[in-house]
Amino acid sequence: MLAIIRKEIKLLRKDKHSFFFLLLMPVIFIVMFASVFGGSGDSGNISLHVVDMDGTAASNALLKQAGQIMDVKSAEPAQLDEQIDNIKKGQFSAVLVIPGGFEADMNQGKPVDVKLYQDPAAQASVAPIQAILNSIFNQYREQKLSDALVRMGQTKAQSEQTLASPIRVENVSTSSDRFSYIDQVVPGMTVMFVFYIMITMAKRFFDEKKSGLLSRIRSTAIKPLHYLIGMWIPFVLFVIAQCTLLFAFGHFVYGLKLGDLSALALIIAGLSIAGTGIGLGLSFIVPGEGAAMAVTQLIAMGGAMVGGLWMPSYMMPQFVQNIGHFTPQFWAQHSLLDVIAHGAGIGDVAGTVLILLAFGVAGLAVAFIRLPGFLRSAAN
Repeated sequence: MLAIIRKEIKLLRKDKHSFFFLLLMPVIFIVMFASVFGGSGDSGNISLHVVDMDGTAASNALLKQAGQIMDVKSAEPAQLDEQIDNIKKGQFSAVLVIPGGFEADMNQGKPVDVKLYQDPAAQASVAPIQAILNSIFNQYREQKLSDALVRMGQTKAQSEQTLASPIRVENVSTSSDRFSYIDQVVPGMTVMFVFYIMITMAKRFFDEKKSGLLSRIRSTAIKPLHYLIGMWIPFVLFVIAQCTLLFAFGHFVYGLKLGDLSALALIIAGLSIAGTGIGLGLSFIVPGEGAAMAVTQLIAMGGAMVGGLWMPSYMMPQFVQNIGHFTPQFWAQHSLLDVIAHGAGIGDVAGTVLILLAFGVAGLAVAFIRLPGFLRSAAN
């Protein structure tokens, strides 16, 4: 059995087709998806374009306060028309204009009308900007009321109590539920391309069948189970190496936070057993390499679509989510996201890893049952 394992490892190292398809292709897909969908790992800062027509200490203080929350990008007053044209072209969602005389009106207690030019077709982007600006302006309003109450004879503490809201929000921290596209695309592409190992596996078995090696093995004392395990283990190791390299690429190139490494390693082990186990069973069911390639495409691409590898499952229709629960891709992606994005540990993902192992064991069982017939067909 050890000789079979060593033989398969050497063949896999020399297989340039598998190296390209299982290692370089997922890297290309990660880079492509990350570039198209803005997956630099940045959390999506809110940008506010501003034209300050006043240019005073008061207007600068307002922009500084806004800059603590948003990415403030200032333009010169002469560029106002250009900024508005950019909104019309769809390049900006909003531009804030601080009018001249802002500081003078503030000092005199007069109301100041700042203008927020906005794209009506980009309300999803404008709404957070409006909410932040309203919050900042409310602070100015409360300060104005507090000063008025103090002038009327109240102490500072009394004015603060008068202005205090009768309802308070208690912030309760829960586990992180952030979403970064890199958190989605790196594990998604990794899981998807793991299942393409099935093409390589089927090809190896049919090559041995064509070469007559299986006929010679059948005439030796090698037990079918030992042959099966000897052929299977190198592919498991290859998938583990594949996943390790792809997650390392995501971490070092895109800053992907890997979370609990022991939990991540457990999922990778379960995923490698699931993918290669199904591949082993498939190799002994399909009639040839062409059929193996077609079925692999169906399993890999179909599982990617319904298993939430391209987009989060909760964004898909409910019936698609229900179908996804019957695929190993769903459980692999679900557990990987728990570790990477939500800080899960080994105890949190143990259940989903057992489900992955069940898929792998089912494939191994099919392979073990079909192996004698496959060996007999090789002898004919």
